[in-house]
Amino acid sequence: MADDTRLLFPDLLVDHLQDLVLKTEDVKEMLDELAEFSAVTLADPAIAFCSITLIQRKKPVTVASNEDSALRLDETQYSAGDGPCLSAIRQQLVVHVPDLTNEDRWPAYTAAALEAGVGSSLSVPLVLEGEAEAGLNFYSTRSHGFTGEDISMVETYSYHASKALRLAVRISQLAEAKAHLIAAMESRTTIDLATGAIMAQNRCSQEAAIRILRIASNTRNVKLRDIAASVVASISHDPRVRTHFDA
Repeated sequence: MADDTRLLFPDLLVDHLQDLVLKTEDVKEMLDELAEFSAVTLADPAIAFCSITLIQRKKPVTVASNEDSALRLDETQYSAGDGPCLSAIRQQLVVHVPDLTNEDRWPAYTAAALEAGVGSSLSVPLVLEGEAEAGLNFYSTRSHGFTGEDISMVETYSYHASKALRLAVRISQLAEAKAHLIAAMESRTTIDLATGAIMAQNRCSQEAAIRILRIASNTRNVKLRDIAASVVASISHDPRVRTHFDA
């Protein structure tokens, strides 16, 4: 790997990864940027491809890659059900394949990698939370493309990348929860307004008004909040709104 990139370890590495978290809009974008950043930061010209594998509900998928060739090599492993990437994730260990011409553990992957011009590979797990698992994969165009120092760097890098990725996931989850809460509050407000309008128009109880809304929702196969929104919208445009619903 290029000597100048070693200046990033460890002093500037965390700053770079934090910047990735802050500047990306969502986890998918963060993963794409992480794959590109990993290839540029850790790679010399011989490191041709870099990808990130995510396993959820026992199903692996490449969520980011800097080259289509990396995606194809990962998918070869998924189809075969095994390979260095999957082994690294399952065993939570670094899997180094120094020379693919002498590799016989994963025939399908080895054949595809050699055909793509890959001479060696390095796969390292990313530690996530919950049931999800992930791994970072590097593919070199030459055999013995990774030195012991390279492997140590990748281990350090994966540790900090894992923390950055967990942070991105948490931020995404919080943003999603906030959006759901706001939507629920807006929906509740709309339903309350519609209920009040029906109570006034029909001179009925709150329970009866809600029942009218639910009957309309079920009869028309429209969500309750959408029925309520139509009532509120019609009130704002026509004070003589009709709030009796046909069953």
